[in-house]
Amino acid sequence: MARDDIDRIDRPDVEIGAVVKAKSLRFERVPDVDVAFTGDEPREQVSGSERENLPDQVEPGVTYRNVRVRWRAAAKIDPGDDRG
Repeated sequence: MARDDIDRIDRPDVEIGAVVKAKSLRFERVPDVDVAFTGDEPREQVSGSERENLPDQVEPGVTYRNVRVRWRAAAKIDPGDDRG
């Protein structure tokens, strides 16, 4: 996912993020990942990652080198509420 996509929500009500770097990274099995936003309120939401030297679909047993991943999930509870 492109940087503009995961950063498209400015001043979210809820935000979680992480940056991970590794000299080498190896998966024994393909991870199963899922992010879900639940509730009844109208909202704008985004989640995704930027990856360097790591494909979107990793392969088991492959060693990836000089990896960097930035992940972000963010949501505005009411997109019309701009509390500037």
